[in-house]
Amino acid sequence: MATNRAPIDFDKYIDPTLSPEIRRGLREVVPHDPEVLWPHEIFWRDHQEWLAQKGYLLRPRYKPDWVPSWKGTGHHYDDYEDGKATMRGAVLDATRLSDGEMVMLKQIKHDVHPFEVDISQMFSEEPLKSHSRNHCIPIFEVLVVPDEHRTSILVMPLLRPYDDPRFKTTGEALEYFRQIFEGLQFMHQCHVAHRDCMYLNIMMDPRPLYPNMFHPAYTTKACDDWKVSAKHYDRTLKPVKYYLIDFGLSRKYDANDPAPREYPILGGDKTVPEFKISDGPFDPFPTDIYYLGSMIRQDFLQKLRGFEFMEPLVNDMVQADPTKRPTIDEVVVRFKALYDTLPWWVLRSRIAREGGESFALRAFSSVGHFVHTTTHILIRRKAMPQPPKYPQHTFST
Repeated sequence: MATNRAPIDFDKYIDPTLSPEIRRGLREVVPHDPEVLWPHEIFWRDHQEWLAQKGYLLRPRYKPDWVPSWKGTGHHYDDYEDGKATMRGAVLDATRLSDGEMVMLKQIKHDVHPFEVDISQMFSEEPLKSHSRNHCIPIFEVLVVPDEHRTSILVMPLLRPYDDPRFKTTGEALEYFRQIFEGLQFMHQCHVAHRDCMYLNIMMDPRPLYPNMFHPAYTTKACDDWKVSAKHYDRTLKPVKYYLIDFGLSRKYDANDPAPREYPILGGDKTVPEFKISDGPFDPFPTDIYYLGSMIRQDFLQKLRGFEFMEPLVNDMVQADPTKRPTIDEVVVRFKALYDTLPWWVLRSRIAREGGESFALRAFSSVGHFVHTTTHILIRRKAMPQPPKYPQHTFST
């Protein structure tokens, strides 16, 4: 007998770009038979053979003749790799057959996101591709789906959420801020507004932290054995590069128009003041500033200790009046002035979560942090661990 799946928190897990019909269908099939693909997985199953011909192998779950590994065993489906469904239908992991590299595939509906492919490719082609300040996710290849009208698949590197694993030191977090400010500045200087640069659309290249990588379906597990935890380094020892992703709402503007105007499109962060004001249109570039300021406010100032020095800058970035927010150039200058004045011991300080810690936990964590910090100092690792200035093309293509 199939085991029922627990009810799903759709707003958190289901791809918001799915059509209302599919989303309604997902609700109707809860609890779900794990031996049956979810509706949003059907596209990948139907194109598994074509993708293999193009050089990209999907997991066994998506083979047309898939038979669940746990069927008839009496074991729970969560004990098997193919029991793990993708809950974001527009994207799926794959293995590149030419070299075994793990990649991410993203389905683009041109009628829904007409500019995403062009903007993504623009930052993945010279002369922008090799620019050291380019933090836009690189595109390896664009596949045109033969039997789907105006549908493409972007082939991208497999990235990881920017805050997983957690930051250990203030300096690690500040290097993240620096890179993302730099990346958005580069986009704005190319006259492109991201328009949805909230936390879900900022990721990192995990290869330095996970030299043996992790399983794409179970990201806490090892690549070659998803029942074993994936081992990883910290960012101070192995610096990483951060990337802005998902240009579905992004737009490129005329270089001769320094302040374009258009009505905002509702993005992931619903607190953006422009979404609630009726007397638009607005300049989209200050909205990007709000997005980053809101991300820092929610994920760092409100959850973690030790970032109080960021409050004046963040408060300016999230002002209700878009015209009063600093430009990204001003943000970069002010941020540099902030971290240039911080002493080394602040940069190397341990990040603690708001809400306090027990004395025993604080003492244990502090001893471990002292050992790690001393080791990093002795081997001359920087307190703000900047990665080498490697360009996009260092990803295998």
